[in-house]
Amino acid sequence: MLISHKNRLLSLYRIAAKYRLDTHFADVPELAPLARLIRLHPAGIGKSHNPLGIKLALEEMGTLFLKLGQLLSTRSDLLPPDIIAQMSLLQDKVAPFDVSIVKSQIEQPKTGLGKPISELFARFDDKPLAAASIAQVHTAALHDGREVVVKVVRPDIKAVIIADFELLREMAAWLSARMEAARAVHVIDIVEEYRQIMLNELDLTLESANATKMRNNFTGSRLIYVPEVYLASPSVMVSERIFGVPISKTDQFDKLGYDRAELAKNGLTIFFTQVFRDNFFHADMHPGNIFVETLPDGTAVANPRYLGLDCAIMGEMSREDQLVVARLLLSVMNGNYTTLVDIIAQAGWIPPSTDKHALIKDMARTVSPMVSKPMSELDFAGILFEILNIARRHQMSIPPQLMLLLKTLVHVEGLGRELYPQLDIWSLAKPILTAWVKDQLDPVKNLNDIKAKAPELLLSTTELPKLISQGVQSMATLGARQDKELRELQALRADFLNQKRHDWIALGGFITFIAIGLTVPIWWVGVIFHLLAVGFVVWRVLV
Repeated sequence: MLISHKNRLLSLYRIAAKYRLDTHFADVPELAPLARLIRLHPAGIGKSHNPLGIKLALEEMGTLFLKLGQLLSTRSDLLPPDIIAQMSLLQDKVAPFDVSIVKSQIEQPKTGLGKPISELFARFDDKPLAAASIAQVHTAALHDGREVVVKVVRPDIKAVIIADFELLREMAAWLSARMEAARAVHVIDIVEEYRQIMLNELDLTLESANATKMRNNFTGSRLIYVPEVYLASPSVMVSERIFGVPISKTDQFDKLGYDRAELAKNGLTIFFTQVFRDNFFHADMHPGNIFVETLPDGTAVANPRYLGLDCAIMGEMSREDQLVVARLLLSVMNGNYTTLVDIIAQAGWIPPSTDKHALIKDMARTVSPMVSKPMSELDFAGILFEILNIARRHQMSIPPQLMLLLKTLVHVEGLGRELYPQLDIWSLAKPILTAWVKDQLDPVKNLNDIKAKAPELLLSTTELPKLISQGVQSMATLGARQDKELRELQALRADFLNQKRHDWIALGGFITFIAIGLTVPIWWVGVIFHLLAVGFVVWRVLV
């Protein structure tokens, strides 16, 4: 019950009033009582609508709500553009926690590394390099001289997040019971989905595995470098220290003499390579996670690479979804919106009753500017939001992993625009996509894939006799059971017929008794008996 979270609810109530959150959903009839309640709180007296109220409120509400806002910023299919815009501004800058607690976390035997700081590191810097809502980072050096960064999860944060998610789930259930819109978007499922994402972020062994996989995917690459992870536990991760410039600081690239057009082109190539070659893409590519390589002293390097950090949230798709996405993008590039809608329908993303002609017109009107104008003149995110509004109107169901991909594409486009506004994203992407689709549909390649899997298929055939024997045995058992049931049915039918025969005899006797009792002529009794006998025979034949 919500009452069990009374203190937390009162705190959230005060923050909601302070930033006048009621003004952001005043036009939602189902939430009108909640809006009136927020307006009654003293913290909101004298305050008016705050354009950034949702962003500021989520930051003050704490880690869970801040991170939830960041995650919801990827769900443009659920929320209007003005709210999404606020959530996209959420920052992860919070006050650091004490270094003594950091060291205690590292030395913990179960969740940490289980060894003294002096045994693990030749040097450990007390001042944090960065502090975020989930963890903070310190620089250090190993005993062999390697420079490292040590990421440590905030203490007791898991219990706080779990408790807040219990409250959030009860709030979602409350909304679902009262709002059709909440039920339509499966708000309870969304809360559960984000709960798992958040808990995964708290386990640095998962981030370590993601970073290692991404590093292996780009071994020897001149496009991107992923730092090596040396040690990892649920709450501590030690990885190679790298040096670079955040992708958002484009003025420094000019000072370093870096070719911004080449960097933009490389960034787009990395994105499509991750999505289509590796099917494992970084789904949190905000400027704080993407750097460009420099020397440790901040000077330029020849042929600078991207540096991939914070691999907590990664995306994957099925091969079928990969093909759908590639074909959708190619349809957009070719201006073929009929094919675009046909692909969406074949993927099962729209109900059979959808007006495809209307959907084709909406898509053509909205999407065509994406390929007819240069990137510098496009509001890519705005167009994407409009596409998602079209999806809502036509009851289109978009898979969650595709939403992660779309959010990542918006980040990539935004980074590319900052780096080099003249970048032609479509002319670069089209040959990559075309080659990949041809490769996936190549019959020779598919035949070779079958040949490669032949040993596995042949090994599986050794189970065939056993499976056939089990199948025959099951059929025999089923047949015996059916025979038994048939016999039981026949016995029941015989009992039923016997009972009916007894009923006819009893009825005949009863009529005879009545006839005698009423002094009816005896010959009438014979007539009645014969009629009953004939009726019984006819009934017996028909049954």
